[in-house]
Amino acid sequence: MLQSPATTTPEPDLSRATKLVVELMAIPGKSGEELTVAEFVKAKLLAAGASADTIRTDNANQKSVLKGNVGNLIMKLPGTVKGPRRMLTSHMDTVPLCVGCEPVIEGKIVKSANPSTALGADNRGGVAATLVAAIELLEKKLPHPPLTFCWFIQEEIGLHGARHLQQSLLGKPAMCFNWDGGAPDKLTVGATSGYRMDIKVHGIASHAGVAPEKGVSAIAIAAMAIADLARGGWHGLIKKGKFSGTSNVGVISGGDATNVVTDEVHVRAEARSHSPKFREKIIKEITKAFQKAAKELKSSEGRRGSVEIEGRLDYETFRLDPEHACVKLAEKACLEVGRSPIRAISNGGLDANWLNAHGIPTVTLGCGQVNVHTVKEQLDLPGFHDACRIALKLATV
Repeated sequence: MLQSPATTTPEPDLSRATKLVVELMAIPGKSGEELTVAEFVKAKLLAAGASADTIRTDNANQKSVLKGNVGNLIMKLPGTVKGPRRMLTSHMDTVPLCVGCEPVIEGKIVKSANPSTALGADNRGGVAATLVAAIELLEKKLPHPPLTFCWFIQEEIGLHGARHLQQSLLGKPAMCFNWDGGAPDKLTVGATSGYRMDIKVHGIASHAGVAPEKGVSAIAIAAMAIADLARGGWHGLIKKGKFSGTSNVGVISGGDATNVVTDEVHVRAEARSHSPKFREKIIKEITKAFQKAAKELKSSEGRRGSVEIEGRLDYETFRLDPEHACVKLAEKACLEVGRSPIRAISNGGLDANWLNAHGIPTVTLGCGQVNVHTVKEQLDLPGFHDACRIALKLATV
């Protein structure tokens, strides 16, 4: 039965919110191993009054490279007031550094008592903020538009949960609010694209002491290519006229001994830009540099090495219209909790990249996480509490 919308959003139970986020951060759940986290969230939803038939897990894990032990967790609720469907999301996985975390509260922060681990506030803070909103509206039967909650898997290893999201389970949301790292008043309304490259460099083996001239070093080919990219301004921060982007050769592996001219090296690289066309230019320059190096270096017998390059788009760039309803609603919610919203453009990838690619305009907000992916990670409790307030407003307004 449809209700009249509430004039004010009630205050969420912040004591319970703090307890929930601490419990969530203590659960191991790196990418591909999110099942225990999903079971925790589902149990809390059912205890709050959710019907079992409103909660599903999709098959995203079966489509990802890593596979994993569970798919995205989805709860779809009919609206009690009319309006376009909204979606609230966050990701369940943490980086491996968080395994073994022992969250403790010290004043207004949460940190790990285990000095060798990160906290996992990225992104158990987001899981908790969205879970708090769901629990509050279920228990208090708050008026709300049609809602979809989704807790993603495998964000930290390439946004695989959002990429392979089973959209038929969502109910066609018109907009989405995603909670990830950072301050609660930081509204990420755009993000760069990311392209990965796997480069296999083939050389020619020979004895490095007896006849090095008869070989072609795959290491030398890779080194020449990387040096050429650096000299030409195509490695690291790249600025060419009005265009900009980044590239990085992040992994090199190969070789077994110093007395053998190395015949194979594996290189992993990436290219990013807010301009898809300029990203393609960066990719072409990387490809050209490796092909050129392979052609230039030859043995005393005139033999040359070769390169094989495979690439894939991890996520496409996006930028929301600042007048879009989801941007305006997020800004309004921030203002109502006493925060001054700041629009931001990210140079990293977010689940929002794929959500926007799926046709769901998405704003990403933070939850008070600081120094994520490091052993100095902390959760700022006032910031987390405001994230919970904002999430509840966006679920019920």
